[in-house]
Amino acid sequence: MNSTSTNGEEGLLLATFLLGKGTFGIDARQIQEVARVGEVTPVHHAPACIVGIRNLRGHIVTVIDLRALLELGRVQASPDNRILIVEGQGEPIGLLVDSVADTASPEAGELLPPPPNLHGVQSRRLLGVCRAENRLVAVLKLDALLHPEEQAAQMTAKPHALA
Repeated sequence: MNSTSTNGEEGLLLATFLLGKGTFGIDARQIQEVARVGEVTPVHHAPACIVGIRNLRGHIVTVIDLRALLELGRVQASPDNRILIVEGQGEPIGLLVDSVADTASPEAGELLPPPPNLHGVQSRRLLGVCRAENRLVAVLKLDALLHPEEQAAQMTAKPHALA
């Protein structure tokens, strides 16, 4: 897969984080900040991947368990947990991760397409794979994470995707 559509002239800068034993990344320019978990208020009748809402300096942030969204279990409570604050549909969204790793800057051509044997949630939400500091990093598509219905509509005839 060609990474130039994502990286522009400046090169791709990934913020990497851990979900279970896997290392994942998203474009660091899409992250507004990294916050500690703090107090999260549950939302009744919300999808299973929604942890709840959190007040972050006067802004209400919906917190999504990224492991649950990707069907990788649930984030286990730990002092290392962090929330990646991104923007989705004009409002702040928090992506709960096990821990934040580092940043990585793969060179052009180092971002490889997702393996063809991936199906379902992972294939729709994965931009590609690259190597960073002796680890494989699964690079996620932020838009596909935040707008799963649109991705599902493109991939299948079903009106709703897993969330």
